[in-house]
Amino acid sequence: MNPIGIFDSGIGGLTVAHAVKKVLPNESIVYFGDTAHLPYGDKSTAAIQSYAVKICDLLIKQNCKVILIACNSASAAAYELAKEYVGSKAKVMNVIDPVVAYIGEKYPNKTVGLIGTQKTVNSNVYQKKIDRLGKGIQLKSLATKLLAPMIEEGFCNNNISQSIIYNYLSDVQLQSIEALILGCTHYPLIKKDIELYYNGAIDVIDASNIVAEDLKKYLQQNQLESVESKVEHKFFVSDYTKSFAESTKLFFREEVNLQYYPLWE
Repeated sequence: MNPIGIFDSGIGGLTVAHAVKKVLPNESIVYFGDTAHLPYGDKSTAAIQSYAVKICDLLIKQNCKVILIACNSASAAAYELAKEYVGSKAKVMNVIDPVVAYIGEKYPNKTVGLIGTQKTVNSNVYQKKIDRLGKGIQLKSLATKLLAPMIEEGFCNNNISQSIIYNYLSDVQLQSIEALILGCTHYPLIKKDIELYYNGAIDVIDASNIVAEDLKKYLQQNQLESVESKVEHKFFVSDYTKSFAESTKLFFREEVNLQYYPLWE
């Protein structure tokens, strides 16, 4: 059975890949981390779209039945273009729509917070999609620019990271919320610190599990689930360093063998 393709600007999307592996243990995964161009959060829409098209080419060549954009910035900037470009060769999915559907179901007439990259927040994509639901949900968004690079560099679960996280969460923009969307696939790695700050007062929404369940539902509905016991995962990056390879363990929670695959040669 054909594999599932997943891509992100770096290794943040491995949190989604790990959730997919857990929910769909019989599925093979082809993962691409565009480490040569991370982070996407401060790139132009045109740049992200050009990266996405090249990555989709690779994943189509790998015969992926689904291409999951495991990055909020790329989902905001390139989803529609990627869907048009890929056409009928594979189903293209993103990490925003399943979360918006979940919010609409669980939090009608509530105030919900969102933290994400500058690109995701400035795109206003969550606001537009939530408004379209007509459920009376008020969204309060805050760009947390330091968090993704901080996590990429391995600054997690220490006093430095906690201080930066708490500084963002105490921002006036996030007051009086009843739930918080982690609008970046890096953020599940600091979910415990975020939950500690709120001390159970609000729900912290980890998109990776929601997205994995949504993918499972799509495969079931379209009879595309793999029943094979032989599973093979492949991991590609557009720039390779040993320290980066070691940090992937943080995200995927097990050893990962990264292959170097430059987008432009």
